[in-house]
Amino acid sequence: MTTDTQTAGRRGYGRRRAPLAPEGPYGERLFAGWMATGQPADLPEHLARYGAMPSFARTGEHTLIDAVARSGLTGRGGAAFPTAAKLRAVARAKRPERVVVANGMESEPAARKDKALLRLAPHLVLDGILLAADAVGASEAYLCVAESRSGLERELRELIAERRYQGFDPIEIQVRTPPHNYVSSEASALANWLSGNDAKPTTTPPRTAERGVGGLPTLVDNVETLAHLALIARYGPDWFRMRGTAESPGTSLVSLAGAVPAPGVYEVAYGTPLRDVISLGGALHDVQAVLIGGYFGTWVPAGQAAELEYSGPGLAMVGAAPGAGVLAALPSTSCGLAETARILDYLAGQSARQCGPCRFGLPAAAEDFAQLAFGVHDRAVQERLERRVSELNGRGACKHPDGAARLAASALRTFAYEVHRHLTAGPCPAALQAPRLLPTPTAPIGDGDWR
Repeated sequence: MTTDTQTAGRRGYGRRRAPLAPEGPYGERLFAGWMATGQPADLPEHLARYGAMPSFARTGEHTLIDAVARSGLTGRGGAAFPTAAKLRAVARAKRPERVVVANGMESEPAARKDKALLRLAPHLVLDGILLAADAVGASEAYLCVAESRSGLERELRELIAERRYQGFDPIEIQVRTPPHNYVSSEASALANWLSGNDAKPTTTPPRTAERGVGGLPTLVDNVETLAHLALIARYGPDWFRMRGTAESPGTSLVSLAGAVPAPGVYEVAYGTPLRDVISLGGALHDVQAVLIGGYFGTWVPAGQAAELEYSGPGLAMVGAAPGAGVLAALPSTSCGLAETARILDYLAGQSARQCGPCRFGLPAAAEDFAQLAFGVHDRAVQERLERRVSELNGRGACKHPDGAARLAASALRTFAYEVHRHLTAGPCPAALQAPRLLPTPTAPIGDGDWR
């Protein structure tokens, strides 16, 4: 590490040009260091690879927000909202005090990407938090990880303390540990919890950009989004667009789960054929369907999924989206109705119970789906289920019932033959005997492995 880097680090923001943008053997960016060394990056290695954080003016033609806008970066936490628009909304808020919240909660039971990133390239995330805070004029910054991931929390606190001791960070990033429930990772739920209330979503408007933590304008972004921002700040929007597609630039972290020989977290460019993404986890045999996007996602038949492009527009062709970055392969030996019934039961138990659709509609739909998967063959159950699923959409205080309804509706389409077979002959042997493929925790989501 050079004297220039040390001096720049003590100022908090350096002007020294970053080294050549690193990429892994398959074009990995966030995981480039891990691919090169097989080890998480410590602070000296991080600085040697990426250089000190660059500086930006907050007004004029060359702001970080403008660079992010030109890059086309979208959120990697599920909603895929344009990142620059969120930055601008907070930066333009009338209140002078502002807050940044990095969301590393990862409440999707099948997801491991955020944990992997925080373990393998934590300094990219921490850089992104500070760069975002500087861009919007925030004086407070929080990094939220689930309370069940106590080991990760300790690691992050130690890294932040080291950076502060060395004089790198102009403001202190505070690590917080909200409860690890499915709805607690939603942006307004985090803002609500950091304000001293329950970790439950609140109705919108107002959005967190208008009134978030402590009533202040608050930027809430996923940790992967902020790590990409840290790379854009160093290498620019044109570099960022060198991978991915025109509509979906950049790379994305994907958690491969289910019937894959090597489940884990992989980094891929948007636009990669879905069959190639899934094949990163090893050769597949006898897969009947793929769950795209996580538990708020969409079941798609395997043959149809193989022809898709992994990107927002590419998946939208079948009503799917990258969502939380989960791809789960369902083998022919499993029952898609049984897997969906277990997930819906889990989602019903994880709701905030703040409105009728979550308190009554979702549990009723989950019970109907369980009867379809495991119970008596009665066509009235199917008709009632379809009606309840359609009634859930758009009626909740938050998006929880919408996501559950999307999953249920896609299962009824994709496993239509199994629906007919269950209604005419009763539950299939796979529903009753096959082991569970996807996790449905009965307690708050545990730590688990990232790979």
